[in-house]
Amino acid sequence: MRRRWHYVLDWKNAGDEDMPMLVQKEPSPGSIFGDTDRPPLVRSKPPASSENFFRNITQLSHLHLTDRTQTDAPAEPGDEVLKDYDNLFRTMYQYAPSLDAVNIASAYTECKALLHLADMYDALEIVGSRVDHHLLRFGARLFKQIAKYPPSYLKLAYLAKSRTIFAEAMVHVVGQWPLAAPQLRGQLDAHVIELIEDKVDELREMEEKVESRLWRLNITTRAGKRVTPSNDFLSWLAVSLFRQWFAENTTPPISGILKDTTSGTTAARPDSSHTQQASARATSRSSSHNHAASQRVPAAQQEAPPGPICMGRVYRQLGSSDPNAYLGRDELKNFLKAPGPQLGGGELLYNRDNLRRFERRFDDIKALARDAVRPLMRNHLELDLRDLQAAGGGVGGGLGYLTCTKIEERDFPWQD
Repeated sequence: MRRRWHYVLDWKNAGDEDMPMLVQKEPSPGSIFGDTDRPPLVRSKPPASSENFFRNITQLSHLHLTDRTQTDAPAEPGDEVLKDYDNLFRTMYQYAPSLDAVNIASAYTECKALLHLADMYDALEIVGSRVDHHLLRFGARLFKQIAKYPPSYLKLAYLAKSRTIFAEAMVHVVGQWPLAAPQLRGQLDAHVIELIEDKVDELREMEEKVESRLWRLNITTRAGKRVTPSNDFLSWLAVSLFRQWFAENTTPPISGILKDTTSGTTAARPDSSHTQQASARATSRSSSHNHAASQRVPAAQQEAPPGPICMGRVYRQLGSSDPNAYLGRDELKNFLKAPGPQLGGGELLYNRDNLRRFERRFDDIKALARDAVRPLMRNHLELDLRDLQAAGGGVGGGLGYLTCTKIEERDFPWQD
């Protein structure tokens, strides 16, 4: 004879949003748990699991483990609790938990509930690997879902100690930081937040180095000298146009009203010809700021505040081998056709020879830019960004941030 223990779910002391705990209870006469008067046996190791015992355990709703009256009413929150306990006991006895294998959103909800329950009983070591294995079976669908909700999956992966899911979510969180900060601060251990902030600092430092190279980017003449307006005016225009494009795509638009102190009226938006002339003369970041300031419009004409700059998409355009990723042939042609300065002898900028030469010089600039941004083009996601290219409307996919953060073995917070 051996002693059996009788446990019930403590519904009375559980809050509305809390999971009820199992508490020991003396069995009533005639209980299926048998005689409880005998002392427990001392064992050196757990007994082998019994198939009949497991079958009884997994049918919690028929074992009167709750004080509620069993009815044929529709499913209630308590039924979800019973399912979570059912999955917990299944996992403890080396059976696969009953989790949704079709709908990934439902599978996430079930896995999250199971992990929180396992955390209450210090059983994450047992349950975590099962959850990790189940979610990874979704393959590419899982990685697309992580891209939509990286903070949620980061918290789940931390509980489950899932290397793949944790690393995937971390790359997204770091790239978007501090967007996910409100969802993570106070909900994850401090050392995980510190890890995120360290990775963000590393990414920002890498960006600064690349940006510095792009601003100093220049091409040379046949004699090996840097192009200037005096030794190669057309090539210098190409460099200036590239810098202006980079400035406009990496500088947030300025909102507000710019008043004309001489006339007392607001300044109007300059026409396209003046804009292109200014583009040709922009040679530094400061000139780009002045150009942006000159394009302020009255507040009445502004429909919405400026949105954030998608730096990841800009850098992917620079790193693309597609000649039309930015400043394509038509844009270069229109630039040369715009009214502006002339070459020596009164020669106009636009003609076939000048256009071909302008395109060749711009190809040289694009090659230098592509080499400069190569460190930021590394993708350490399991998700293939080409799958998001159509959804994102062109080069760079549907992600507006960088995904070059690498999670090393030492970065996993549960490592000793």
